Amino acid sequence: MTQNDLRDQMKDAMRAKDTVRLSVIRGIMTMVTNDLVAKSKKPTDELAEDDIMALVRRAAKQRRDSIEQFEKGGRPDLAEVEKAELVILEAMLPVQMSADDVLAAAKAKAAELGITDATKKNQLMGALMKDLKGKADGTLVKEVVDALFA
Repeated sequence: MTQNDLRDQMKDAMRAKDTVRLSVIRGIMTMVTNDLVAKSKKPTDELAEDDIMALVRRAAKQRRDSIEQFEKGGRPDLAEVEKAELVILEAMLPVQMSADDVLAAAKAKAAELGITDATKKNQLMGALMKDLKGKADGTLVKEVVDALFA
């Protein structure tokens, strides 16, 4: 996904009068601009696709955390707003790997690195996260690695 894709999606959301989608896309565009400025670039420069996807993943994680906090705090109304935004963000992200796929990758990587016990679990976790970056949720990867050595 490029910044031009985001701009096109923003225009489509405006035409459709989809206020939730428009709000989410504007938020992502703001994050892109802030990231560019933080990297000492001009706000009109282009950000790499990987960087944009990282921002979308960060925004999705923030929504998940907010949903959890709002539900704990007894504010289902605010949680519903966050859930609606999360659906839009997840549609922008590539399909995540299933637990079975992560388990297969973890077993293969453990065999490749020669890891047979829990003492080198962190080494396996680091190697897996590098391989599965953007393809699998870090929490899921950690759970699978923990279960592998349980």
